[in-house]
Amino acid sequence: MIISASYRTDIPAYYGAWFLNRLRAGWAGVANPYGGQTRRVNLAADAVDGFVFWTRNPAPFEDGFAAVAAMDRPFVVQMTITGYPRRLEPGVLEMRAAVAAFRDLAERYGASRMVWRYDPVLLTEATPLDWHRENLKRLADALAGAADECVFSFAHIYRKSLRNLRTTGLAWRDPEIEEKRDVLATLAEIVRPAGFRATLCAQPELVSPALGPARCIDGARLERVAGQAIAAKTKGNRPGCYCAESRDIGRYDACPQGCVYCYANRSRSAAQRRLADHRPSDEQL
Repeated sequence: MIISASYRTDIPAYYGAWFLNRLRAGWAGVANPYGGQTRRVNLAADAVDGFVFWTRNPAPFEDGFAAVAAMDRPFVVQMTITGYPRRLEPGVLEMRAAVAAFRDLAERYGASRMVWRYDPVLLTEATPLDWHRENLKRLADALAGAADECVFSFAHIYRKSLRNLRTTGLAWRDPEIEEKRDVLATLAEIVRPAGFRATLCAQPELVSPALGPARCIDGARLERVAGQAIAAKTKGNRPGCYCAESRDIGRYDACPQGCVYCYANRSRSAAQRRLADHRPSDEQL
């Protein structure tokens, strides 16, 4: 089984001690976000085929990466770097520090483990298309050679993210499908000269010749890292998702970075309270 840690919250940035404790215990408790039932996820080396870590700040997780490497299990890091203004991302790692952390991981563990996410693409009065063009080019040049894939998606504004986005006071818009497809094709062409293959996360209506579907939980990439076959069947989380089957060990409302477009938090304050109440000795986040 592949372990996802975690598309629900940033475990490397905030919950590294908890992860190490659960790795030593050989299992983690995970609450169903909809029904509340808790189940055990086996983290023993002989039960895990690989790990996928999702983060915006891997720096506090040095011991976590080392522990997984010592298990002789492959891991991949899906790291988001967008460089958006603080009004949109008030608590994320500063862009230059994020680039440095990304490149450091690539140098220590190999660029094949690293995936850059410019995700989601959000059009606001502070981030119009011309801004994205310049910003993305700067980031692609800075990350060249440290990864080979850049994952895009267009922002899907849920009710809770709409409420958070409104607090910024910024005007924003949700373009029609054809414009979204054109925007994404433009961005895909910007990253290509820097050596990035552009992919699209779970938005099949926006796939084009410029970018194909992403596999964020990517069994084939884990196989390349491991140098051996991994039994990973495709089992996406929603229509248009081509991820391999995995078990996520995170929880919602637990990332205090406060990105206003985030689907995983009701509010930044709720996540900050969750983090304040967190104990690394707990069996689940």
